[in-house]
Amino acid sequence: MFSTFKMVLVYLTLGGVAGVLGIPYSFVVGNVRVLYRVVMSIVRGGVRAAGIRVVVTGLENVPAGVSCIFLSNHVSNLDPPVLLPAIPGQAVVLLKKQLMRIPILGTAMRMGKFIPVERGNQREAAKTSVAAAADALRSGFHILIFAEGTRSRDGRLAAFKRGPFYLAKETGAPIVPVAISGTQTMMRKGSAAITPGVARIAMLPAIDPARYETREELMTAVRAAIAEALPEEMQPQ
Repeated sequence: MFSTFKMVLVYLTLGGVAGVLGIPYSFVVGNVRVLYRVVMSIVRGGVRAAGIRVVVTGLENVPAGVSCIFLSNHVSNLDPPVLLPAIPGQAVVLLKKQLMRIPILGTAMRMGKFIPVERGNQREAAKTSVAAAADALRSGFHILIFAEGTRSRDGRLAAFKRGPFYLAKETGAPIVPVAISGTQTMMRKGSAAITPGVARIAMLPAIDPARYETREELMTAVRAAIAEALPEEMQPQ
């Protein structure tokens, strides 16, 4: 638990200062780009403090000057702080609506166009989330989505949700498949304890949604790319 304590300490101390100073500054200048860079530096610092080394490959596969949808597998609560700072430029995340109510942090996430999502099959809520995501893409942001919708129970790649592929077909934004591994052994589902180790992020060649006639075909292509890039023990059975 000492690694967890060190990560939380970094986030509480530096994150609080960044929020108190950075949010008013962002209001004045009219954007959150400076605050975003500061926050990503803090996120990296917390990951390092926990004894996690991040190895990123495939950055050359990210299209330059284009807003992309980064679709990743999801095996641990460590995935967001490990992955988000590795994405070039500025990215927003689809996250649970309840997280937007956190003082200071929630305000910063709203300013950064982070997208609240309500759990369940509420059609209107889903449409609202897709519209917000499309607006973020048009504003020049990348979007990070965990394609399975929740963490895998056993570390293996699970079934994908259809929403991200609807978004890709609607906007035409290229999809960058992402395979993340290592975090499943550093923070297991149901535990807050962190075991130091190496997290590996593979950014795979971008996929153009226009090449596929249906969402199902696009989803199959993206899932196959991620599955192939994962270690054998994480591939779907």
